[in-house]
Amino acid sequence: MPEIPETFHDLFEKPTIAHVVTMLPDGRPHNTPVWVDYDADDDRLLVNTERHRRKAKNVAEDPRVAASMVDPDNPYRYLSVTGEVEETTTEGAREHIDELAQRYMDQEYPNPIQSERVILRIRPDEVFKRELS
Repeated sequence: MPEIPETFHDLFEKPTIAHVVTMLPDGRPHNTPVWVDYDADDDRLLVNTERHRRKAKNVAEDPRVAASMVDPDNPYRYLSVTGEVEETTTEGAREHIDELAQRYMDQEYPNPIQSERVILRIRPDEVFKRELS
């Protein structure tokens, strides 16, 4: 199984925006910019969302996803992953969104929770990377 190269782990330590594609019930793609994290021990991309949001509903029906991100410091360096949401969990999701808000906004998560926070744990099946200077 492909892994996220260690030389790209820094993308998950700075405010890198990922674009995550899920599949709508009618088969059309749905693309959303998101905050992204990485569990290096388990080699899983992490996307934190609310259960009522479209991407969470989509992966409940069809777990296939794609995610791409461009290094905010170098637009010629990027990572693209296709895979599946292997697990949707509430465990630690509220704390996780606050951690992400610190990275991306330098504050606690400011928005009210409308339903329930969940973490989508994405297993990479294909990893594409590019690094140009």
